[in-house]
Amino acid sequence: MCRPLDIIHKFSFRACSNVSIEIAQGKASMIIKSSSQVSRNRLFKRFPIPANFGVTKESKIGRGKSWPAPAGSTRTRTFEIYRYEPDSGRGPHLDTFEVDLDDCGPMVLDALIWIKNKVDPTLTFRRSCREGVCGSCAMNMDGTNWLACTRFITDMESPARIYPLANMRIIKDLVPDQTHVFAQYAAIEPWLQSRTPVPERERLQSIEERGQLDGYYECILCFCCTSGCPSHWWNGDRFLGPAVLLQAWRWLTDSRDEATEERLDKLEDPFRLYRCHTILNCTRTCPKGLNPGKAIAQIKKMMVERQS
Repeated sequence: MCRPLDIIHKFSFRACSNVSIEIAQGKASMIIKSSSQVSRNRLFKRFPIPANFGVTKESKIGRGKSWPAPAGSTRTRTFEIYRYEPDSGRGPHLDTFEVDLDDCGPMVLDALIWIKNKVDPTLTFRRSCREGVCGSCAMNMDGTNWLACTRFITDMESPARIYPLANMRIIKDLVPDQTHVFAQYAAIEPWLQSRTPVPERERLQSIEERGQLDGYYECILCFCCTSGCPSHWWNGDRFLGPAVLLQAWRWLTDSRDEATEERLDKLEDPFRLYRCHTILNCTRTCPKGLNPGKAIAQIKKMMVERQS
């Protein structure tokens, strides 16, 4: 498998530049609460360092094959897509495709399916629901992690650049190896744990108690946030990352769960929880509009409260 993509190809100041402009105009707060606050129109596209600067030979991205526009097409969009085939012995490269917009659907995922069906059947990516529910098609598009099934082609640059999620080893093309992040998810024991006898019917919650789960249970584990988290880039072997910690808070705040102390004990670690530095890249890039940064802050607050 390929080394993780060098973060220099993924790090983007898009959100930062946009927030700075809006703050200057009195339109925004410095604290990002949802990805819906972050406009996709940016002053700066990327950190101005040349591609492949300082990366190893194995990770340098070269130029691949260019596929022409279909004959007779009048409305096209150029896509540059990351390709990597571990069995070929060739390093990663970008292939260029001209997509006929009159012959495919409006979403980036539609364009990828069109390319696979009509141009290059070897193009590999994950997909399932096509409704922004399963999280399978998470990838980096024009420097921002998002779901291909909910990103409009018209919102993309030209050429549109598509990479797999950063900070994960690449199995092939746009498919990252998520074994590690799902193992971290399993480590928090994401299921209801109770000590009292099982009731004859369901475990009841009030409307207010149920409301405490809003903004957390909707996580689809696409790992857009974890892939965009600098703390996870540096300490991914020990820091659980924003997606897993948001899920941890989802169970900590559930009134039906009775393992709060045990869950906090497992998170009480200099790295598992406290490597978060509230950069909020996670919140900026969540395609469901959730706020992992807030969930992590709530866990830290609960840690302090139980010690007082």
